[in-house]
Amino acid sequence: MEKVAVLLLCILFALSWLYNSAPKDDKEAVKWYLKAAQQGDASAQNNLGLMYANGEDVPQDYKEAVKWFRKAAQQGDALAQNRLGFMYANGEGVPQDDKEAVKWYLKAAQQGDASAQNNLGLMYANGEGVPQDYKEAVKWYLKAAQQGNANAQNNLGSMYANGEGVPQDYKEAVKWYLKAAQQGDAVAQNNLGFMYANGRGVPQDDKEAVRWYRKAAQQGYASAQYNLGFMYANGRGVPQDDKEAVRWYRKAAQQGYASAQYNLGFMYKNGEGVPQDYKEAVKWYLKAAQQGDALAQNNLGVMYKNGQGVPQDNQKAVKWYRKAAQQGNALAQNNLGIMYKNGQGVPQDNQKAVRWYRKAAQQGHAKAQNHLGFMYGSGRGVPQDNQKAVKWYRKAAQQGNAFAQNNLGSMYGSGRGVPQDHKEAVRWFRKAAQQGNALAQNNLGFMYDIGKGIPQDDQEAVKWYRKAAQQGNALAQNNLGSMYGSGRGVPDNYISAYVWIAMAKLSGNKNSVTLIEKLKKRMTRQQIALGQARATKCYQSNYTDCY
Repeated sequence: MEKVAVLLLCILFALSWLYNSAPKDDKEAVKWYLKAAQQGDASAQNNLGLMYANGEDVPQDYKEAVKWFRKAAQQGDALAQNRLGFMYANGEGVPQDDKEAVKWYLKAAQQGDASAQNNLGLMYANGEGVPQDYKEAVKWYLKAAQQGNANAQNNLGSMYANGEGVPQDYKEAVKWYLKAAQQGDAVAQNNLGFMYANGRGVPQDDKEAVRWYRKAAQQGYASAQYNLGFMYANGRGVPQDDKEAVRWYRKAAQQGYASAQYNLGFMYKNGEGVPQDYKEAVKWYLKAAQQGDALAQNNLGVMYKNGQGVPQDNQKAVKWYRKAAQQGNALAQNNLGIMYKNGQGVPQDNQKAVRWYRKAAQQGHAKAQNHLGFMYGSGRGVPQDNQKAVKWYRKAAQQGNAFAQNNLGSMYGSGRGVPQDHKEAVRWFRKAAQQGNALAQNNLGFMYDIGKGIPQDDQEAVKWYRKAAQQGNALAQNNLGSMYGSGRGVPDNYISAYVWIAMAKLSGNKNSVTLIEKLKKRMTRQQIALGQARATKCYQSNYTDCY
C-alpha cells in the first residue's frame, strides 16, 4: 500500500512538472492541466478553473470554473479558495452568496493570501456577508498591505483618509496611497493626486496632483481622466486649456463616468474647448442625468425650459428639475419653485413654489432665499409676513445677491419688517446698483433725487437713472426724461427729455403717457419731429445711442 501511494505521488509530481512547463496560451496546456487536475493536483485544478473563468483556450464556463476551484479549495489551495470566494461574491457560476464568499476568503486569508486578505477587508468594510466592521476591515487590509498588495495599500489609505476603523490621519493615508501608487495602482495614483490637490497630508501642490492624475489617467482610469480634465479647465498645475480639458473629459465620459459626461455637456453648452453645440450638450447631459447625476438633471431641465438643443418643453423641464430636486440639488429646487410659481409645465401653485424655494433656501441658495422673501412679502403661498421677508432677503443679500440687496433696501426705505432707515436703504441700494442691478440703480438715483438717506444731488441722481435707463428700466427712463425736461443735474433739453420719456412709454410706463403729452405742449413741431427720430434711433440701438 505504501508503494502504491509513493507511485501515485510520483505520477502527480510528474504531471505537475508537465503542466507547469506547458504553454499557458495553448490548447495543449488545457490537456495537461486536465490530466493533472483529474489526478487531484490542486494547482492544476486552480489553473484549469482560471482557464474556464477567463475563457482561455476553452469556452468560458463559470460553472466549470467553480467546479475546479472548489476541488482545489477543498484541498486547501489558497489561490483557489480566494477565487471561489470571488465567484460567490459576484454570482458567477453559483448563486450570489456573500456569506459563502466570506467563508472562502477567510480560509485563504488565514493562510496568508494577500489578495484574499484584501477581499475579506472589503467585505467587512461594506458589510457584505458579515456585519459591517471597519476595524476588522483595517486589520485585514493591513495584513495584505504589509505583504505589498497594492489594492490593500490603497484601501488602507482610504480608511485613514476617511477615519474609518482608525483615527483620521491624512499623512498615514498618503503613506499608503504612495506605496500603492508607486506600484502603478491607478486608483491609488488618483487618490494621491487628490491629496496633493487639496493639501491633505502633504503640502498643497497642483503640479504634483496633475502628475499623479496623469499617471492614472494614462492607464485609462476614468476618475483620474475627469480630474485631469478639471485641472486643465481651471488652470491648476497646468496652463489653462479648455481643449485639453475636453479631451480628458471625453475619455472619462466615453467610459460612462457621469461627472465627466456632465462637464463635457457643460463645455458644449458654453462653447469652451469645442464649438458651441446645444444638441451635443443635451446628449451628454442626458447620459449623465440617466445615471442620476443631479447637476446634469438640472441642466437638462434648463435646456428644455429654454428650448436649447431640444424643442422647448416645460413639462420635460419640470420632470428633470424634479429628479434633481428630489436628490437635494438646490439649483433644481429653486427652478422647480419658479415653475410652480409661474404655472409652467405644472398647474400654478404658490404653496408648492414656497415648499421648493424653502428647501433650496435652507441650503443657502441665494436666489431661492430672495424668492422666498418675496413670497413672504407678498403673502403668496404663505401668510404675509414682512419680518420673515426681511429675514430671507437679508440672507441672500449678505451672499451678494443683487435682487435681494435691492429688496432689502426697499424694506428699509418703506419701514416694512424693519424700522424705517433711509441710510440703510441707500447702503443696500448701492450694493445692488454697483453690481449693475437696474432696479437698484433707479432706486439709488431716486434717493439722490429726493435727498433721503444721502445728501440731495441731482447729478448723482442723473448718473444712476442713466445707468438703469440704458438697461431698459422704464421707471428710470421716465425719471431721466424728467431730469432733462426740468434741467436738473443736466442742461435742460426737451429733445433728450422726449427721447427718454418715449422709451419709458414704449416700455409700458403709464405715467409717461401723460408726461410726454405735457412735454409736447412745450416743444415746437421741429423739436417733436427731431425727438421722434432720435427716439427711434435710441430704441433701435437698444438704448446705446440716445442723446
